Amino acid sequence: MPDLDFDVIVIGGGHAGCEAASAAARAGASTLLLTHRADTIGTMSCNPAIGGLGKGHLVREIDALDGLMGRVADLSGIQFRLLNRKKGPAVRGPRTQADRALYKTHMQTAISSTSGLTVLEGDAYDLVMDGNEVRAVETADGRLICSRSVVITTGTFLRGLIHIGNEKTPSGRMGEAPSIGLSDRFAALGLRLGRLKTGTPARLDGRSIAWDRIGVQEADEDPVPFSFMTESITNRQIVCGVTRTTDETHRIIRDNIQRSAMYSGEIKGIGPRYCPSIEDKIVRFGDRDGHQIFLEPEGLDDDTVYPNGISTSLPLDVQEAFIRSIPGLEDVAIRQPGYAIEYDFVDPTQLDHRLAVRGLTGLFLAGQINGTTGYEEAAAQGLVAGLNAARSSLSAEPVRFSRTDSYIGVMIDDLISFGVTEPYRMFTSRAEYRLSLRADNADQRLTPLAIELGICSDARRGRYEAYEAALGNGRAALRNVSLTPNEAESFGLSLNKDGVRRSAYDLLARSDVEFFDLGRIWPDLNAIDERAKDALKIEAGYSVYLERQESSIADIRRDEAREIPPDFRFEGISGLSNEIVIKLNRFKPLNIAQAAAIEGMTPAALALILVHLKKRGNGERVLKAGIQ
Repeated sequence: MPDLDFDVIVIGGGHAGCEAASAAARAGASTLLLTHRADTIGTMSCNPAIGGLGKGHLVREIDALDGLMGRVADLSGIQFRLLNRKKGPAVRGPRTQADRALYKTHMQTAISSTSGLTVLEGDAYDLVMDGNEVRAVETADGRLICSRSVVITTGTFLRGLIHIGNEKTPSGRMGEAPSIGLSDRFAALGLRLGRLKTGTPARLDGRSIAWDRIGVQEADEDPVPFSFMTESITNRQIVCGVTRTTDETHRIIRDNIQRSAMYSGEIKGIGPRYCPSIEDKIVRFGDRDGHQIFLEPEGLDDDTVYPNGISTSLPLDVQEAFIRSIPGLEDVAIRQPGYAIEYDFVDPTQLDHRLAVRGLTGLFLAGQINGTTGYEEAAAQGLVAGLNAARSSLSAEPVRFSRTDSYIGVMIDDLISFGVTEPYRMFTSRAEYRLSLRADNADQRLTPLAIELGICSDARRGRYEAYEAALGNGRAALRNVSLTPNEAESFGLSLNKDGVRRSAYDLLARSDVEFFDLGRIWPDLNAIDERAKDALKIEAGYSVYLERQESSIADIRRDEAREIPPDFRFEGISGLSNEIVIKLNRFKPLNIAQAAAIEGMTPAALALILVHLKKRGNGERVLKAGIQ
């Protein structure tokens, strides 16, 4: 007899696990969050910051789906900055330095107050299978917990191994035991595993830093929150320090490079290219006159400082030497050494768009186990996996995110289509349609879906519907008034003398026209909701470009809907080259959009596949997707 029984079990209490558990419970599933220690739920293992370029877009999308990360970041943020503020809205990225203790506290409060969600301490040791179906989770102490769906979010804990110089310690993060049994189960299930690596810098005692000898980075005067539900940021905002490595820093690292776990051959896993260790920076970019370091306080009441930019796996004595060669850090005290951590991951091409393992029923994976890096990427995957695990357990239709409607969709499609050769990180450049996938319109894109799925709170729904009504009313008001070029000239606006009347909406699309200017011409427009004004200004400015994208987006969505059954045989299609067949069998595309993205794929090959899909009896589904 099982000790417990739930619709969904989520293994791991990190950023992926928290969002997965919350989403599953909000979707109506009885949910268990199983974690080693309840007091570590919501821990920020590395950098105490949320958001950034691309990552901030993911947080906004999580929030639009009524997830947790955006609200918790707003409650704990102590230095808000909108990155790329001087660039176009499509590439602006909200970011905040967080108070590490506050973040964990607020996340634990959010988890404990979620209806239908139970937290249990324990080490998930094995999965109990019935053929290809997941039936239960077995803990290391022998407890059996039944469930129809299991979401695994083990982060860096899956056979985690910490490296400091030549010292190796089995650990999921500093001071916490790794997860061992699940890797063996994955191997037994025939899943392809790999090893990845990430790292973290030493933690410094802020009281020993010479703050007067370094530069500063201020918070924005007008902090921009992550969550649609946040009225204002109330935490005191802090200043971060800025310094640089020196020639002496580089000399010390070069002289000791073979003592680094990365360069001694101790580490086999691949590290993140876009967040390299200081050793990597010196080896690859040693001709630079220095590398910038941001000294980020970890809390309002915490003297610990995170030196962003010098993650390392060098021995402690070398860390002490090179850190003290940096201006402002000559007499610094190290509270915790930096380290590298190596861990198992599952090749994500073995997953489908639900983040479920192909060929198995009820097993979902989310976060660093899928080869990603970063809190935000993990949280977004957790939301998708938790939501789909709940819907699977409740026999509801799955939810799929498209790369045309969200950065979440871009990330998942990238992972399951192409896999990873290094830890995956989100950038705005990964999205083909980033003009429409902006941080500022995440609510318009995704909150209607949250409402439809029943995972949106009544408070958010009410606020969103009021906002949507304000947008509609404002848009109509702008389009209902117009003027000629001659009339515009009388108000100080210079337009082409073509005799064409232009609406206020058309005028708002111009970079030199603001609502203030329109309000002088049509005073009634001043009554438009202030939040709606900001959104309408951005919308109008991008409207011409978005119209041009609509046809391309429609094509992608049509191809995403043209599904390829798992047992479809490409070998039987006359006219397909052996090279194409080999690639199709290797990547096993789930739909025509994925097949089209395979290198070397031709329109003729796609046409042959479509014809054979119809012949096979999949024609009705394909025809509904728009094939004539």
